[in-house]
Amino acid sequence: MSQVQEFEKALANSETSVAAFDEHGTSLVKRIQHFLHSTPAAVPLIVLVLSIAVFGATIGGRFFSSYTLTLILQQIAIVGILGAAQTLVILTAGIDLSIGVIMVISAVIMGNCAVTYGLPTLLAVVIGLAAGAACGLLNGVLVAYMKLPPFIVTLGTWNIVMATNFIYSANETIRDADVDVQAPLLHLFGLNFKVGTAVLTFGVIAMVVLVLFLWYVLNHTAWGRHVYAVGDDPEAAKLSGIQTKKVLISVYTLAGLIAAFAAWVSIGRNGSISP
Repeated sequence: MSQVQEFEKALANSETSVAAFDEHGTSLVKRIQHFLHSTPAAVPLIVLVLSIAVFGATIGGRFFSSYTLTLILQQIAIVGILGAAQTLVILTAGIDLSIGVIMVISAVIMGNCAVTYGLPTLLAVVIGLAAGAACGLLNGVLVAYMKLPPFIVTLGTWNIVMATNFIYSANETIRDADVDVQAPLLHLFGLNFKVGTAVLTFGVIAMVVLVLFLWYVLNHTAWGRHVYAVGDDPEAAKLSGIQTKKVLISVYTLAGLIAAFAAWVSIGRNGSISP
């Protein structure tokens, strides 16, 4: 009993403060450091914003005019959409070298179906999108089931798709005037409208909407978490119950579909359709 009393007496004189492990709010520097560690994507964004600010300040205020900035957005719309598709593949620790030629052959298919074959434009677009998705599906099957390296797979399909593109198109260009007359819907994403003094195209809006949609899917859906898990450690993801093969196939197929969508945007941007 005396031992219990001595223990309680010692306990009464002991330190009662609670241990604090949150040191992020102690200073501004530590807060910034914690933010950069928890959000790695913010680092390239900060570098990009600072680069734009320095470049704009160097060449003068004309760079920050609405005309210049919207013109830049129009020029990067196609690359931005392709970049969104490539991002999905890179998140699975892969690479897709064929994404550019998938876009090209999808554009040629859309143009030929609508202009040469006389099919309804909407049906031609659907066929082009399906062709892009099929190319992505081929990449996904070879990577997921054949266990081939993505670099080798997509390098091989790059050559196959490019050769098929030249054979199918006979290296002929479909003129802008022909597309305007027979399939004006293909020029949809090239149409522009004004927002104040800024001039935007539907292609720019499509790029922004696509990026926001993919951001939401990757961060707020189970499929998005599975994509990150497969890219981080495919074996651990498989042991945790994730169907890694289906995830890989879905990612490459979606990348091909987005590349085909970029083809539709490129037709609106460029006017003509060239292999």
